[in-house]
Amino acid sequence: MKKTLLLFIAMAATVLGAAAVTDGQKYDVINGLKITNQWIFDRFHTGSAYSGSDIDSQRARTATMDQGVVYVARSEEKLVIEGTDSIMQSVIHRYSAVDGHQLEDLPLTLDGAPYGRFLGVASIGKDSFHHIWVAPMTSTAQQYIPVYMVNTETGELTLIVEMDKGEALQRTDYLDVIGDLTLEQAECNIMTVSGATADPGFPTLYRMHADQGGDWEGGFEGDPYMDILNFYPETKTGFSLAPVIKMIEGVDEESRYSGEMFYIDCFDTAPVIYDVWGSVVESFEMVDHDLWPKSAPNGCIEFSIDGRNFLVYAIADMHGTGNGCQANICELGEGQSLNGLTKYWQIPADSLGNLNDSGLRVHCFAVEYGTDSKGNEEVTLLTFKAYNGMAVYKITLDDGEDPGLPGDVNNDGSVNISDVNAVIDLILGGRYSERADVNGDSSVNISDINALIAIILK
Repeated sequence: MKKTLLLFIAMAATVLGAAAVTDGQKYDVINGLKITNQWIFDRFHTGSAYSGSDIDSQRARTATMDQGVVYVARSEEKLVIEGTDSIMQSVIHRYSAVDGHQLEDLPLTLDGAPYGRFLGVASIGKDSFHHIWVAPMTSTAQQYIPVYMVNTETGELTLIVEMDKGEALQRTDYLDVIGDLTLEQAECNIMTVSGATADPGFPTLYRMHADQGGDWEGGFEGDPYMDILNFYPETKTGFSLAPVIKMIEGVDEESRYSGEMFYIDCFDTAPVIYDVWGSVVESFEMVDHDLWPKSAPNGCIEFSIDGRNFLVYAIADMHGTGNGCQANICELGEGQSLNGLTKYWQIPADSLGNLNDSGLRVHCFAVEYGTDSKGNEEVTLLTFKAYNGMAVYKITLDDGEDPGLPGDVNNDGSVNISDVNAVIDLILGGRYSERADVNGDSSVNISDINALIAIILK
């Protein structure tokens, strides 16, 4: 039976292009919202499929998601011979955000030549207008931080700006961008944080700004860098290992892309909100200690749905508390405040993996907005932890009604590969679900997968 099932799963994956399974977890409906895992590709759930993949590398450090595609950047991956030169070219690996199957790779080029800078795509992200960007790690010997926009058809890089470190030549790792990199539709701000290999670290921020249709300049009243004035906790004097920065969208059109407030998540604390003048705005000081990160991971993002604002933040690195590489999804308090933070879910409920990532620390998140099959708001959320894996979740309104779609095993209002994954999980786990009984014979087996595939391909 097991051998037959495995053969069938292999054929189903070929037909439907599946690259991953679901996490097999049931998440409670909370305050009228539900969350469903669409697919997962990681050490914990997919084992050798992940460990044998191109993104199972400590050089594949960051990821983002845009317009239904997940982008994973890996530095120095592909050996290219150019005349007498050997170049280790950076590559972006792409996956469908819908079902996780791998799309065509993007080997990166700059000025027509393979792009092979050391840790050349340590950071990847998207701006607010669907432009994908990358940036390298820089050392204390490097004056500028180049930021490139990626042509997602060809892999060609275009230099957008070189961020000047001024007189503060510190290491940088991970950037954030808000607004429009092309400056055609909005202003743009780019930020990063200095880092060090040990405490106490450095207090320096780097920032570039350009108005819509304008020129790039230093983002701190013309200066390209500044030092934080105060920290949380107060005993801190700097940022050490691989700090992450995430700018917060403003509440109105005038301030939407100003990035005047931002999170900094450093490995020795929880996310802290700072302002562009270098002061602490809010911290986890008033947050229930049960919600504090457990083992020093870095990463966070905000999103909104149904008029409510949420914070997603990493709570466990590879060590975790028996699990690893997890995140909390919490509703922010009144006025988008950390005070009053309320937990909804932990994703994955089990784990992405718990293999030591050599201290990369960074945990990436990305969100996209859309509507479900009934026209209700829908948020798609990517979670990615370097060297351990990734997953995509859907967050939607729960109307308390059965979607009424034959084959909608995971109850997300649509029928696709994620439902096949859900049935497979149930069969392998020896469990029964009425929703998974697609052919109505009061059992869940291969025949239900056959029936489901017929529905999908109809």
